[in-house]
Amino acid sequence: MKELKIMDCTLRDGANVVGKGFDADLTRMMLEGLIESNIKTIEYGNCLGLGAYEADHSIAPLTDLEYLELAQPYLNQAEIGMFMGAKNATAGNIELAARYGLNFLRIGANAGDGECAKEGIRLVKKNGMVCRYSLMKAYILPPDELAREAKMLEACGLDEITIMDSAGTMTPDEVSEYVDQMSAAVQIPIAFHGHNNLGLSVANALAAQKAGATVFDAGLLGMARSAGNCATELAVAAFQRKNMMHDVRLYQLLTFIEDKLAPAMEKYNYRASVSPLDLIYGMAGCHSSFAGRFEQIAKEKGVPLYPLIVKVSAIDRKNPSEELIRKIADGLK
Repeated sequence: MKELKIMDCTLRDGANVVGKGFDADLTRMMLEGLIESNIKTIEYGNCLGLGAYEADHSIAPLTDLEYLELAQPYLNQAEIGMFMGAKNATAGNIELAARYGLNFLRIGANAGDGECAKEGIRLVKKNGMVCRYSLMKAYILPPDELAREAKMLEACGLDEITIMDSAGTMTPDEVSEYVDQMSAAVQIPIAFHGHNNLGLSVANALAAQKAGATVFDAGLLGMARSAGNCATELAVAAFQRKNMMHDVRLYQLLTFIEDKLAPAMEKYNYRASVSPLDLIYGMAGCHSSFAGRFEQIAKEKGVPLYPLIVKVSAIDRKNPSEELIRKIADGLK
């Protein structure tokens, strides 16, 4: 099986939750939380991308230059890059990103408008960076036309192509068809970016993987415009439930969310629809009526709650006894 990867977009698309970008403290906190959880492909910066602060009056807490400077200590720890609209894929913006050591730039344009991005792709490659591309509003073209556009962009030197369900309108069968046809047309990795407007973002990510996609856009707590992206933590849990993506440290990610990120987002009145604990119940197949029993014993024994629930549930999901929970807890010390 091909290696699967999360492209975490919280620090770019997720910034729509707070305005046009996250402040320096939140940016650092999320970069560190993601890297420590072994999620190491990260898109960050102004929510409208590199160059938008000036060209589109997308006024974020930091300028592009300030975001670039902020990321310097983390560049050797992860693949860190920025999005940019095709109209902002100028030589000046691309050379700036290269000068500050970004790993990648992801150019975006609406499906069918790829011609306007050809020169930008060539410039990104000329400047030694990985070039990704987002087919925004992918659903406005039928799968065969989108696949042909992807093939044309691949010929320009593109490294990765993203099918972007910008309105969260696609269903798993549609996602499968789009990815399947694109897989037949291109050799480069295919990514999928799903929004959750129909509550199908995780199901769509799973469908995309089954059809051949290997990169999955996601946002912590589901943060993004409108109904949000596929939540990073939910995507990872779902893939691990299917015995994939075990390189991500899920328990560490959930602890980071619970202890740091969720409290920090309270000031913006933002909260995830699925808490870390409820996610674990679903992943493990543990009925929430057992919560008190698990929480009491985890606290008493001084062991982490999440792996306790998962390990016990692997043995008994029907009615885990106190004796079993205590036995597993002793093994976690």
